[in-house]
Amino acid sequence: MTRLSVEMLAADAPEPITSAGHAQLGIAVLAGIAVIVLLITKFKLHAFLALTIGSLALGAIAGAPLDKVLTSFSTGLGTTVAGVGVLIALGAILGKMLADSGGADQIVDTILAKAGGRSMPWAMVLIASVIGLPLFFEVGIVLLIPVVLMVAKRGNYSLMRIGIPALAGLSVMHGLVPPHPGPLVAIDAVGADLGVTLALGVLVAIPTVIIAGPVFSRYAARWVDVPAPEKMIPQRASEELEKRPGFGATLFTVLLPVILMLAKALVDIVVDDPENAVQRVFDVIGAPMIALLASVLVGIFTLLRPAGFSKERISPLVEKSLMPIAGILLIVGAGGGFKQTLIDTGVGQMVLDISEDWAIPALLLAWLIAVVIRLATGSATVATVSAAGLVAPLAADMSTTHAALLVLAIGAGSLFFSHVNDAGFWMVKEYFGLSVGQNIKTWSVMETIISVVAGGLVLLLSLVI
Repeated sequence: MTRLSVEMLAADAPEPITSAGHAQLGIAVLAGIAVIVLLITKFKLHAFLALTIGSLALGAIAGAPLDKVLTSFSTGLGTTVAGVGVLIALGAILGKMLADSGGADQIVDTILAKAGGRSMPWAMVLIASVIGLPLFFEVGIVLLIPVVLMVAKRGNYSLMRIGIPALAGLSVMHGLVPPHPGPLVAIDAVGADLGVTLALGVLVAIPTVIIAGPVFSRYAARWVDVPAPEKMIPQRASEELEKRPGFGATLFTVLLPVILMLAKALVDIVVDDPENAVQRVFDVIGAPMIALLASVLVGIFTLLRPAGFSKERISPLVEKSLMPIAGILLIVGAGGGFKQTLIDTGVGQMVLDISEDWAIPALLLAWLIAVVIRLATGSATVATVSAAGLVAPLAADMSTTHAALLVLAIGAGSLFFSHVNDAGFWMVKEYFGLSVGQNIKTWSVMETIISVVAGGLVLLLSLVI
């Protein structure tokens, strides 16, 4: 970014709510993040409350009037929830439909029936990646772990040889591929094109998941050789159903949002005329909300009806799917409030100036910021929304593809080295029956590989596109 473009951005930017200099703003940012980290890690406060208090601390230390800080936070929270809240809700409904109808089990069983021996780790990657598209990471773990444990036991496979590829597939989808909350919030904050981000995210995800999944699982299985714990193999949802939806119909339903969003991106590139009737149609059907809504409506007929769900059972299913995401929506919203507070206090301009003075590539800076916040808070979502807020001004002078790569750099950094302050760390440890040391040597190393490989691929792509 040139000095001229930085000055142009500064001229277009709204007046900051504080007159603090760079030094005071830097201290305010560090203090705000430190408050968030301390409240989450030491006092075990919910991330929503921690982000809210951290935003107020940031504004106060930056010397901004608290009434204006409150306005900034509320504006950012409202804008973020308005932008991604419906998408998160629709994704949760689709995930619940997939799980309760037995559609997820149908995909799993069909793929496993055609796989065996050395191809099993690759089958697990494929299953986790497909199932992981509409599901939150925690839901994906709960859904897939029973499958991992059963496959490892029945096929006499090393648990790590099967489990690591499945976890890699879920984690990569979670960090790099919308419609997951983290990428969606980053896209919204940076102003990136969702279709282009999705296409590039898939491009980065494929080699990343291969290296962190089947390839790394060879070494993980040697380092930690443990059997599948018997007590952790629960009953599968589809065992309670008389029939399940078909494999083809289930796969089509899961991939429909991706197909529609990618089709929109392709038409935008080929036609490149906002007034063209065809492009306007695809702009509507390829919009994230319409794409996910279409998948949910189609799922009623392809997933729920074949599984024997009556009309009376559909409404309670939707209601149950929405309850668990309340916390996620609040965290995402508060992250948006924190982002807006960063921008309105002038931190965004400070980051622009620093990146120019230090000559740090914007993508590397975004990755490093996300890594630091991830290590400190343990939350990939908090790392994503916070880093996106800090580096969002850098996207103003970027092309469409580089803005999308900025989102992916943030997502990659947010996955770096999961450890004891991450809820996912403890979920994997307990489900697999591992010690803390064993979990670090497998799960934590796998997350680091994903972060480094994806970050490297994003930097490489930035040089060629």
